[in-house]
Amino acid sequence: MKEAQMTIPHLFRCPISLDLFSDPVTLSTGQTYDRSSIEKWFAFGNLTCPVTMQKLHDPSLVPNHNLRHLIEQWRQMCHHFHPEYSTTIDPLLHLKRNIESPHSTLQDKLQTLEKIPVLMDETPSKTPFLLQIGFLSLFSQLLFGKLDPEFDGKYADFEEKLLSCILKLVPFGEFQCLNMLKEESKLESFLVLFENGSGMMKQSLCRLVGAISSSPETRELCAMIGRNHRFLQGIDHLIQQNFEISEAGIEAISALCCLESNRENLVREGLINGLITYILNTETKERSSAGTAMATLEQIVGSERSGKEALIKDPRGVKAVVKMVFRVSDHGGSESALNSLIMVCYESLEAREKAIDAGVLTQLLLLLQSQCSCRIKSKARTLLKLLRSKWDEEQ
Repeated sequence: MKEAQMTIPHLFRCPISLDLFSDPVTLSTGQTYDRSSIEKWFAFGNLTCPVTMQKLHDPSLVPNHNLRHLIEQWRQMCHHFHPEYSTTIDPLLHLKRNIESPHSTLQDKLQTLEKIPVLMDETPSKTPFLLQIGFLSLFSQLLFGKLDPEFDGKYADFEEKLLSCILKLVPFGEFQCLNMLKEESKLESFLVLFENGSGMMKQSLCRLVGAISSSPETRELCAMIGRNHRFLQGIDHLIQQNFEISEAGIEAISALCCLESNRENLVREGLINGLITYILNTETKERSSAGTAMATLEQIVGSERSGKEALIKDPRGVKAVVKMVFRVSDHGGSESALNSLIMVCYESLEAREKAIDAGVLTQLLLLLQSQCSCRIKSKARTLLKLLRSKWDEEQ
């Protein structure tokens, strides 16, 4: 079937010429035009976006590679057209237009956003089309692109649903899109949302940090977030003051530790204290991320001398680690606790004295009598021998 015999999807037409795009480019407003058409528009002295009529402070043209790729696929389908292609792509384009359109009400956009996760769950085969059409880029731009620094809570539901959709799409490999947060204004929007958003927003942003930390494509962004004072202080407050959502904060700190430079920053910003507080506060909680917190503490102590010093210096530091050696409920964190104690007790008399005062000998004996793994029991014996040999040397 020839192109002329097929209905050209609306998104594939330039809003100026109404013809099929040949070289789609996107303005700072998020609207896409054919390069030749928008250049003619500018040549006539127009400094606005033709669709939104917004004044353009930045007239740069960014190639829309996703749309170009999708058009190429569509053109190939012209020669061996499958009816399902049109029935798949057209509804998705309609959803995208609803979200993009300045004429759609906030309620319309909310309803459209609610359909995206459902669509992905019920019809996973449509997810690649969502990415190719540029939904992830659109959602990211809407969430971080134009946020008022004063933070207007009336858009909170919309912003939370945008972030939920972003988290749903990111695992499918479009991490590069998140690098927009390296721009100062967009990182500021991220921080404003984290500082002023709801508990759900904070949890979701922590999960986004986890996603950023997991990909080599966003390694530089991970480092930027890991040295941001406001974010690290916000995370510290989160894990110390709000146990209901602190697990997400622990997961974010753990994710940031993938970079050694971030571990240095965590120590400098006092996050050791936050991890210790969280571990101590989990004593009466049935479910927690204490094991993850302990593993993160081990990672920091193992790579940073300042981390060891901060742990020993904190009046509750060694006590918190000793507490994790043996827990009746589970052995999650036991190995990390043993490793951390071996590292600090080997070098520090103060650490050894604090460990013994905190009851480490009893904890070790209970652990050796439990059903833990042989490897954990071996480490427990190593720590016992270390404490005994160091005590003998000091006599």
